[in-house]
Amino acid sequence: MTALPEELRAMRADAATQDTHSTSLLAGVPTGTAEHVALADDAPVRALRVYRPSGVTTTPGVFVNLHGGGFVLGYGGGDDPYCRFLADAAGCVVVNLDYPLAPEHPYPAAVHHVTDVLAWLATHGTVLGVDGRRVAVGGHSAGGNLAAAACLLGARRGGPRPVGLVVDYAPLDLARPPAEKLTAEHRAGAAELAEVGARFNAWYLPDAARGAEDLASPLLAEDLTVLPPTLVVTAALDLLAAEGDAFAERLRAAGVATTHATFPGVDHGFTHAGPVREAVAAWHLMGGFLAGVLAPEPS
Repeated sequence: MTALPEELRAMRADAATQDTHSTSLLAGVPTGTAEHVALADDAPVRALRVYRPSGVTTTPGVFVNLHGGGFVLGYGGGDDPYCRFLADAAGCVVVNLDYPLAPEHPYPAAVHHVTDVLAWLATHGTVLGVDGRRVAVGGHSAGGNLAAAACLLGARRGGPRPVGLVVDYAPLDLARPPAEKLTAEHRAGAAELAEVGARFNAWYLPDAARGAEDLASPLLAEDLTVLPPTLVVTAALDLLAAEGDAFAERLRAAGVATTHATFPGVDHGFTHAGPVREAVAAWHLMGGFLAGVLAPEPS
């Protein structure tokens, strides 16, 4: 078993405390819409955290949410209020997925795990009461990277493809050291974020050279035409903004239906840490996008 660095143990303990005491930036999120659903032994996971929309009488589509945390921190529970919101805003079921963390499970374990869950939902959606033909995936920070990578891997496997992808201020180029992404325009604290990002990447990648692989760095993929309609959210002050912008440009050039929203004056993690106005606007944007891609086809 991989020995866990003491520094990472402390980071995880601190992150867990913050999640326990965190306050949602969204007012009036529904309650009583979440459940844990146990699955059969042949499923890729033993259980799923599921959020159901209120007032939906037809069979809904499903969105798989992937939390942030640099591939090494976090758990689905930290996104609980936002998943509740998205379920109602998009009229879909939300699966809030806990994926395996590095360094115990280094790259590409999480990518394969997410891809396996997406494939299972496509063929076993009735277990959750969802339409497996309408599956979308997305995530925040590292979760956005994993969502894009899982779509690439799923297409490579030749299985059913998601109908939509959300990439929220994600690291999309792990081949380039974070310190090289710093510019004079970045505010104080960006250098510290770059240092933390470098440690996260080192824990995630068993070999730094593998950062050039497309499943680690979706921005570098040769063929993006296989990706579904995509929403890319970037924070203008974020160290990762440029690669999010470049990803949106490459998607458009590849003919992928792309919505790209850059939020000025905000930094990495703003959808969870604020400012409130911009965070709420981003969540409503995500909800509207998902409502569109997960809508049932006209009969």
